Amino acid sequence: MELRQLRTFEAVVREGSVTDAAVALGLAPSSVSQAVRTLEKSLGVQLFVRDPRGMRTTDAGERLLSWAGRLLDQAEQARREVVAVDAAAREVTSVRLGALESIAAELVPGILDRLAARRPGLRVEVRSEPSRDALLTAVGAGELDAALVLDTGNALGDLGFPVPAAGPLEFLDLDPVPLVLVGPPDHPYAGTAGLSPGDFDGQRLLVNTASSCSFALAADRLFGPAVERVQAGSVAVMRAWARQGVGLALLPAFAVTPDLAAGTLVALHLPLPTLHLRLTWPPSSASHPTTRALLYAAT
Repeated sequence: MELRQLRTFEAVVREGSVTDAAVALGLAPSSVSQAVRTLEKSLGVQLFVRDPRGMRTTDAGERLLSWAGRLLDQAEQARREVVAVDAAAREVTSVRLGALESIAAELVPGILDRLAARRPGLRVEVRSEPSRDALLTAVGAGELDAALVLDTGNALGDLGFPVPAAGPLEFLDLDPVPLVLVGPPDHPYAGTAGLSPGDFDGQRLLVNTASSCSFALAADRLFGPAVERVQAGSVAVMRAWARQGVGLALLPAFAVTPDLAAGTLVALHLPLPTLHLRLTWPPSSASHPTTRALLYAAT
């Protein structure tokens, strides 16, 4: 049962014949007849009694007529609301988006391109922060409309970081962010298949000085305490030290692709988790035009 069939049915009842309904709807009489027959077939009932004076509704037809009016009214109301929501979203001219420094350089430009393609008039103010806690606090306080973080699992913070005490945030996963465990080309495990986390017990792993770094949290879940941590600082420092054999580094694939292609780093073949680029926003703003515009354009 489709809305166009209900509109045709309602027109036949109102006009009293297929011919008059066809004129009112701007359709061919055969199209109106076919729509009525298809509707009757889908319901398994006869809706009209056809006689020389025209078409009269059966009891089933009378019952459907009351439903048709309500369903068509609701469909029209839904259409108006959707159009109004879209119009409100298009009135938004700017959004405030936060992002972790570790992903701002590589992942945020793709999001901005997506936004520019879908909402050319939308201006995005990007705020880059080294601290995830600062970003999430700013979102909860309304200083940012949304923020991009790295996470995994079914709930915000499943990677192992705390969520704001002020209240939960809603989120949507945009893109996967695969991780790669890299080391120098002469690492003993280079080219070895079937490795497991236990094979790396006692080895050195380069980590960011911030304990809440997404890649350090992923390493904690993967290796536990059996791997020695070496504080190395930023992603760039970890990558450089890994090239020189100071230790291994668990980094996003986008950060080491050039080194892997050049042969200055090698990927060690260990099954690794995939993080997700996660867009977060306050539940209270889910229906706000700014948030809706950002969600529509980013997803």
